[in-house]
Amino acid sequence: MADSQSNARLRADAGAPRSGVIHVRTRLTADFTVVANALAQRRGSAVTVGVAVYILSLPSGTPVTIAALCAHFTEGEILISRALRELEAAGYLERRRERTPAGQIRTRTYFYDVPGGTPEPDPDGPPEPPRPSKQPVADETPAEEPSVALTEADPQAISVLASLRHVDPRLVLSGREAVRLAPAVTAWLAAGVTPAQITRTLTTGLPDRFLTRPAGLLAFRLRETPLPAPPPPEPVAHPAVPPLQTCDGCDRAFRAPAPGHCRDCRSARTGLPAAA
Repeated sequence: MADSQSNARLRADAGAPRSGVIHVRTRLTADFTVVANALAQRRGSAVTVGVAVYILSLPSGTPVTIAALCAHFTEGEILISRALRELEAAGYLERRRERTPAGQIRTRTYFYDVPGGTPEPDPDGPPEPPRPSKQPVADETPAEEPSVALTEADPQAISVLASLRHVDPRLVLSGREAVRLAPAVTAWLAAGVTPAQITRTLTTGLPDRFLTRPAGLLAFRLRETPLPAPPPPEPVAHPAVPPLQTCDGCDRAFRAPAPGHCRDCRSARTGLPAAA
């Protein structure tokens, strides 16, 4: 007698979904990162989630500047900068200005696996009571100098800097960056360089990939490109002076465009008094 057959699914397959993703899990004991679902499933930009997970996977102390992130990802500075701003606005990333024992000001970046935590105090700084830490990532960058208000900057220089993004969309500047670059542009304008010439100098021959902020690249060009020499003064027009001639009548010297008689001899020949 033949064995009976059953159409029922095996128990191991009883919980498999009929559609969608099926996870194939592997138990990891090393080289893995725990990521909260709130971050991994965050709606919005995939670049933002990818940058966040990458930063979480790094050891503390790894640089996470825009240049360092661009060296790892294929996305450019604009997308990386936008992702960092989104993470900062969401509370995952925080930049703090701290003073070292030597008195220098530096900016350190803290990354939270869950927004709202408190970073660990800097071991090189002044002692503080211990506080719970999340995921501090050291990122030392020079502190920015305080800048004047945008309304106090040269409006023509600001206009030139704002127009650069129309030539190269990567040259997007913040208000603070434009104010910091404005004095150099003003010096170029005062030297007689036209706005079109400044735009051409700042946008010609740019690299395919920026390794720094656009403001840093523009500052380098403004600083290292020599100012053109001022144009020579226009010569002052003087009336033409006729050459000296010798009078055919009295051998007196007089100025005239062609040889002939002096004024007195001409008057004597015509019978008219000489003009004063």
